[in-house]
Amino acid sequence: MASPFKFDLVSPERLLMSEEVSQVVVPGSEGQFTVLVGHAPVMSTLRPGVVEVTLAGGRQERIFIRGGFADVNAEGLTILAEQAIPLAELDADTIATEIRSAEEDIGDAKDETARAAATLKRDQLKEVQAALGRGPAAH
Repeated sequence: MASPFKFDLVSPERLLMSEEVSQVVVPGSEGQFTVLVGHAPVMSTLRPGVVEVTLAGGRQERIFIRGGFADVNAEGLTILAEQAIPLAELDADTIATEIRSAEEDIGDAKDETARAAATLKRDQLKEVQAALGRGPAAH
């Protein structure tokens, strides 16, 4: 088992997690990445997705985030999430609502850049929905 490091997950509503962990899989905007103790310093924007946390004792937690930032430094990993909901608390209606919101953003887009960003967000949310076994993946 990997050596533990400090992990904090913060949303605007609350500090969701502050634990010693052995690894965290992060949904970066450029793709998923795994943080272990001693990871090189990095900052990344995050896409909607699931943060997979392996606690120092081996127990796993999965948390849906709706974007934000990750900061890996010598002290550990901090995620500042726009929204964070433990998967145990997430229901099909919440994801469906997020997908509908993204689809409205596509329709309201003023230019191609905004439309592309909203489409990407919708497609990523559909991937989360499919990973949770709650619907078809975007293709």
